[in-house]
Amino acid sequence: MKLTIWLNRLITGKAIIAALLIPVITDAQNAPLRLEQAYEMSTKNYPMIKQKELVKRTSELNIKNLSTGYLPQLSFSGQATYQSDVTKVDVPIPGFKIDAPEKDQYKIVAEANQLLFDGGLIKTQKEMQELNARVEDQKVEVELYKVKERINQIYLGVLYLDQQLKQVELIKQDVNTGIKRVEAQVNNGIAFRSNLNLLKAELLKAEQREIELRSSRKGFIETLGLFMNQSLDENIVLEKPSVNAFTTDKNISRPELKLYSDQSALLGHQDKMIRARNLPKTSLFVQGGYGRPALNLLKNEFDFFYVGGIRLNWSLGGLYTSKKDKQVVEINKRMVDIQKETFLLNTNTQLTQQRSEIDKLQKLIGSDDQIIELRVQVKDAAKAQLENGVITANDYLREINAEDQARQTLIAHQIQLLQAQINYQTISGKQ
Repeated sequence: MKLTIWLNRLITGKAIIAALLIPVITDAQNAPLRLEQAYEMSTKNYPMIKQKELVKRTSELNIKNLSTGYLPQLSFSGQATYQSDVTKVDVPIPGFKIDAPEKDQYKIVAEANQLLFDGGLIKTQKEMQELNARVEDQKVEVELYKVKERINQIYLGVLYLDQQLKQVELIKQDVNTGIKRVEAQVNNGIAFRSNLNLLKAELLKAEQREIELRSSRKGFIETLGLFMNQSLDENIVLEKPSVNAFTTDKNISRPELKLYSDQSALLGHQDKMIRARNLPKTSLFVQGGYGRPALNLLKNEFDFFYVGGIRLNWSLGGLYTSKKDKQVVEINKRMVDIQKETFLLNTNTQLTQQRSEIDKLQKLIGSDDQIIELRVQVKDAAKAQLENGVITANDYLREINAEDQARQTLIAHQIQLLQAQINYQTISGKQ
């Protein structure tokens, strides 16, 4: 009995929790999708995003490898030789006999070097590795930013189709109104059935158009879902982006500009690398070995030996090419500057075109509203004339189609304006 009561309470509790969760889940699924969400999810799931982590890991490993240059460096070597002659002491000394060394000689040597000064070479190499990682990472950012342009096209394409579907519904309502009125006239014998059939054919045509629009919308939604790596419902609502605070700000903040800046910084460090490479290097060293002869060349037997001290290395060959190397760096810097200037010119040209397009579309939309208002008045008058038998169904359809064409033009201009405004923000890097 107690077990039954406990089970009933458990089931009731789960039912209550489920009842509370279902509205939350449903609201989350039915919530409108925003353009910013599409950007975020598409960027997060774009395959190239994985390259950023690989760039980071590669840079960390290379820097760790460079840091080992500060650790003692160990080396081993060995040799066995036979020579045609050896140093001999032919001066006779009474009571002494100096044996000549053997012509076959053997030596095994272990050496340890500890770097004292390398002219800042390792430090510069590590800094260059970090800068190179920043350049590679920013290249990925540039590619990811291009995804926004594709998302804009798909997202606005869906919004355009949504407006088209709304217009189709308005046409169907107007045609259905005409069908009801003409059908009554046919039943009363004051209108021809051909007029009724004409309206019904127009209704079927509108329904066909609706099927085509919904099919196109489904394709756009599926494509958007692939970018976002999510399964989107074909009836998902896309929120219209807000452009209330839209301004034609001329400042450009694209990721390409940071890429050019990082490339210039990397080239600047190449000058430091050239200087560091041509400075002298000093290190401590110690050698220990075993061979015949050892350090005492007159002792003709195997023995251990060691040598320690400080070593100076200065390769002067780089001094011959350092001037030309610096000239190459300056040329590369200039090439980056030219690329930046070209990018800014092209971007500013695109922004100018978008500003002109925005101004044009804003003026056209103002005219569209006036045209639609006049077309609605003509259609309403035609509806009354149809009811009174003054005009035919064909005349009525002509006015419906004229209003539809005016609304289609307005829809196209509104979406084009929205697209121009979003494109402006994307081109300038504000999106």
